[in-house]
Amino acid sequence: MEKRFTFKDFFFFALIGAVLVTILLAMYMIDRQWNKMSQMQRTMDEQAQDLRSLRTSIKSLDQRFASGEISQNSGIVRSKEEVPASFKRADSASHNADFQSGDWYVTAFGNGLKTITPLVSLDASASQVQSYVQESLLSRDPDTLQWNGLIAKDWHVAEDGLTFTFQLRDDVTFSDGQKLDADDVMFSFDFMMTEAIAAPRDRAYYNKIESVTATNSHEVVFKFKEPYYNSLALAGGMSILPRHFYEAYLSEPETFNQSKGLLLGSGPYRLKDSTAWTPDQGLVELERNPRYWGAVQPSFDKLLWKVISNDSARLTTYRNGEIDTYGARPREYQKLLDDRDLMARSQKFEYMSPTAGYSYIGWNQVRNGEATIFADKRVRQAMTYLTDRERIIDEIMLGYAEPAVSPFSPRSRQHNAGLKPRAFDLDKAKQLLKEAGYEDRDGNGVLENEAGEPFEFELVFFQDNEDTRRMVLFLKDLYARAGVVLIPKPTEWSVMLDLITKEDYGAITLGWTSGVETDIYQIFHSKQIESGDNFTSYKNERLDTLIEQARGSVNEDERMPLWQEAERIMYEDQPYTFLMRRETLLFVDQRIQNLQNTKLGLNLGFTPVEVYVPNNMQKYGQ
Repeated sequence: MEKRFTFKDFFFFALIGAVLVTILLAMYMIDRQWNKMSQMQRTMDEQAQDLRSLRTSIKSLDQRFASGEISQNSGIVRSKEEVPASFKRADSASHNADFQSGDWYVTAFGNGLKTITPLVSLDASASQVQSYVQESLLSRDPDTLQWNGLIAKDWHVAEDGLTFTFQLRDDVTFSDGQKLDADDVMFSFDFMMTEAIAAPRDRAYYNKIESVTATNSHEVVFKFKEPYYNSLALAGGMSILPRHFYEAYLSEPETFNQSKGLLLGSGPYRLKDSTAWTPDQGLVELERNPRYWGAVQPSFDKLLWKVISNDSARLTTYRNGEIDTYGARPREYQKLLDDRDLMARSQKFEYMSPTAGYSYIGWNQVRNGEATIFADKRVRQAMTYLTDRERIIDEIMLGYAEPAVSPFSPRSRQHNAGLKPRAFDLDKAKQLLKEAGYEDRDGNGVLENEAGEPFEFELVFFQDNEDTRRMVLFLKDLYARAGVVLIPKPTEWSVMLDLITKEDYGAITLGWTSGVETDIYQIFHSKQIESGDNFTSYKNERLDTLIEQARGSVNEDERMPLWQEAERIMYEDQPYTFLMRRETLLFVDQRIQNLQNTKLGLNLGFTPVEVYVPNNMQKYGQ
């Protein structure tokens, strides 16, 4: 008998569908309500905690009034003249006629982050996020480059230059409401120096310190083992970890070492959940710290970094107004300047940062316990002669870069002015390679060693950087003229970090950031091969000695010749082929105001936050 679909069937299935939709909507609403209730509970808990802290503070003030420690005429309102030096630039911005707090600052990272947990994170992007969440005792003035108090209100240096005593503010809290005191500073050092904690890079610097001692709740003393030229920066710049949050991981260090988002501090911003960030979120979102202790509150309600690896996708996102900044590649920069629609909503910045880092090709000298073709200094010299940096700068960077000689900026006193970038010299390169035992023995156009093994290697590079890809392909053709086979190896960022950690690569091209004065110990000292950033396994005993002497010299006039001699050795040894320092070619949305260039570069990423969005240009709700 033939079955037919009747109106009754239609009504039945429609009813079932309606019930399912109703159930799904109910589940969705319940989920939203649950999240809202969780958020409300969190807010209520924080408010209750703040009320308890307020009652404690009022009780303390009453006791101080009763004891005569302070009088009713003393006043507790901070005047404009009392704004701490670290906050004066931000305070000045807050008095601009168009200043308005609120809105979001949204930008993008060109590579994904593996972790934002302090100490175990490896890249500059994670450090950028952490700088808004965690603070240090001192901050550097971007105009004078002098140090100002931040969490420390005062400090004293002993005559021997080995003991630094800091007096801490008494009004600083972490974003969860817990007070910050000297014990947290002491803990931060002890935690970092614990061998089970995966922080070898930080320990490489901080092993100069013998001890950090909290003499009372608001005084902490740093004692150095020996003189160090950057002692104040080292002690004053150490990020302060809250003991109550991180101490539990001393008993389970692997949990900490493998973590992705354990981030809590006293800074102007915080993670919504200090333990829950993961890389698969594809972004990092920080919210304003409602308990921020600073003299000037942060201007933005939120900071948001989206992970957009592809350059073209990042530009499209900027065009659509979905991010506030775009760092342009040289090849597209001039075209974008002629783009009326884009320029109508953009501010442009074209400059060589005073602390510009450098890009390089690192030649791995030891792989799987065996010496590589790059263990021979003559081979590394030859590769630098084969690397035509002038053409790379002219044809790929379109002139928006300068050749790098070493880790030291050519505008720094560390630089030996007598050292000039090696020019491209094919004949010189071939001669050096022949001296090292490489020549074309079978007439196939490829160099071989005495065992008949061809001179070939893989060059690892970040797969989503178009300029780097073009450079690598250019070098492949250039090296082939000398009989050297370069095999391009485009690689994901996370995989690159793994290869670096294992030192399992032939050569790699990357970049290092720089500073006012660059300490090269962590990158080029032989003691940093196993646990530091000397992942090319470069050794030179004389360089080691010079680095140690320079770091131990507090007299700048005595120290600079030591750095210059160290630079001469690196120039001779070529552990890296130092490529170039790039100019910044940056577009910033017109919404972002009070942008200024300083001795530390553009103030876009400074903390305390100096930039803001005027009321009539804001577009994000809270």
